[in-house]
Amino acid sequence: MSFEIRNLDAPLGAEILGLDLSEVPHEAELGHIRQALAERGVLVFRDQSRLTPEEHIAFSRTFGPLQIHIQHHFHHPQHPEILVVSNVVENGKPIGLADAGRYWHSDLSYVAEPSLGSLLHAQELPDEGGDTLFANQVAAYESLPAELRERIDGLQAVHSYEARNRAQQAVSGDKRPGLTEAQRASVPPVTHPVVRVHPESGRKALFVNEGFTTHIVGLPEDESRALLEELFTVSVAERFIYRHRWQPHDLVFWDNRQTVHLATPFPQHYRRKLYRTTVQGDVPAGPN
Repeated sequence: MSFEIRNLDAPLGAEILGLDLSEVPHEAELGHIRQALAERGVLVFRDQSRLTPEEHIAFSRTFGPLQIHIQHHFHHPQHPEILVVSNVVENGKPIGLADAGRYWHSDLSYVAEPSLGSLLHAQELPDEGGDTLFANQVAAYESLPAELRERIDGLQAVHSYEARNRAQQAVSGDKRPGLTEAQRASVPPVTHPVVRVHPESGRKALFVNEGFTTHIVGLPEDESRALLEELFTVSVAERFIYRHRWQPHDLVFWDNRQTVHLATPFPQHYRRKLYRTTVQGDVPAGPN
């Protein structure tokens, strides 16, 4: 192997050192990367200063088809596969999704085939703040009492993008556009198991998140809300979290099947811009 994989001193995550992603790794190297992602949940590729948007897309596609984000206003001008995450305003208009990820979530859990993983490449970073937190949902599930694990293993929950978008609009205003009828029709609410079996590792992970999960199927509203709040609290307990402090040109690849993440704030007079691709996954399978 021509590069080093070094586990981070955290409940999840590993650094990939000595690999230039401007050239797509060969199949044996990709195998090591896939295995590390399944085992550690978050991979940090350092110093990808040479990586172009085209090469970012090419590397991402080695893991599966790419999903195009519904917020088409904030696609890269030449590459709709890339979502621009940024607070930068040019000619009076935001160039990117400024409030992306300000809540715990798993990317695209609101579609029938949620994301396998997301790859976020730093273009411009603020001088302070703007860290990203990742939480290990396998460890969170395994920490639950046996009777609670047994109870939730057979439950299903509903995920909705529109519900979250409305909530974010109330906070962010015109920084987050509303959905057109066509956009709304493309992301109807979907139902997924509360506990997801990872298709590669076989481990069970919580698969609910405060960003997109609205309720548990078949439970009274108050009972559903109470159970989800309990699971949300456990899922992001400090002992399960890795805080990523961005370095110039980092590319971070995280596994949406077994992690949730949160973007922390930063002073808005600093510029921040990152490019994100999202790899399509499969239909989540529960323990039953």
